[in-house]
Amino acid sequence: MGRTSKIIRRSIFSFLQNYQYFTLTPAILAFPYAISTLLSQSLIPSSPLFLIVHGRLRSLFLAAGFPPSSQLFAILNLKLSQTILTFLFVCPFSFSFLLLAKASIIKSLKPPEQPSLSSLFNPLLITQLCNSIVIITTNSTCFFLLVIFFNFFEFFELSSPGTLLFISVIGAIFYSIVLANAYIICNLALVSSGMDQHGGFLSILKACVLLQGRIAVALSLAVPINLSLAAIEALFQYRIIRNFHRSMALDLAMLLEGLLIAYLYALILVLDTVVGCMLWRSCKKDHKEMYFLRIETLP
Repeated sequence: MGRTSKIIRRSIFSFLQNYQYFTLTPAILAFPYAISTLLSQSLIPSSPLFLIVHGRLRSLFLAAGFPPSSQLFAILNLKLSQTILTFLFVCPFSFSFLLLAKASIIKSLKPPEQPSLSSLFNPLLITQLCNSIVIITTNSTCFFLLVIFFNFFEFFELSSPGTLLFISVIGAIFYSIVLANAYIICNLALVSSGMDQHGGFLSILKACVLLQGRIAVALSLAVPINLSLAAIEALFQYRIIRNFHRSMALDLAMLLEGLLIAYLYALILVLDTVVGCMLWRSCKKDHKEMYFLRIETLP
């Protein structure tokens, strides 16, 4: 907990120290991604494409052996459908504007080198592509293991309602933990690729090495950021989308309020990258100290 609070203090100090820059250039660069993400939360559930993807995934889960009465089956089907369509909707913005915003933040936190923005963007882009492959692979692996788990209990005729509920809870916890760890590693890999100016799967492997024994710290840093993003998404739904559906019109006040909420979302994304940079520095420092300590203990 002490290490987490130290990283948070350093992140806030760095953010306030470069307040004028962070609230202007990176926030404006992340702004299109923020708008697309907020709009996707309301556009996707009512999209005809959502029903198609949801129906295809349902057929796939049923063919794989998932019991239709399982709570995990319904939740997993809904969340995966939303995640797939959200990824496709915001993909052009996440591979352009968001990466440019992250590159501008990393550039400002790398004195005295100050590399060019293009030299940082290219490794970030390569790492982001690799991160997408890792996330898809993680989801596929979890899906495969859950299928084996459910079919094992069904084969031995142990799938009573109580057992089914227990399996669903265990499966949901397992899926959430694995996916959370994958996202944390991918986020740190992005920062690592920018700091080292080398992208690809090597950055993901470096992130795995740096996070050894520090997953709890990374999780405790990711939770408040994600809660803040979820709160802003809920605020956008409550203040903009709900009022728009009521009046079926978009006036100037509603438009300005929506832009302000999107700007707040972009600021949280900027702060998330700053926290990632401070976490990378802390892990790098601990890793070097452990390395020199091992050298000193050698006979």
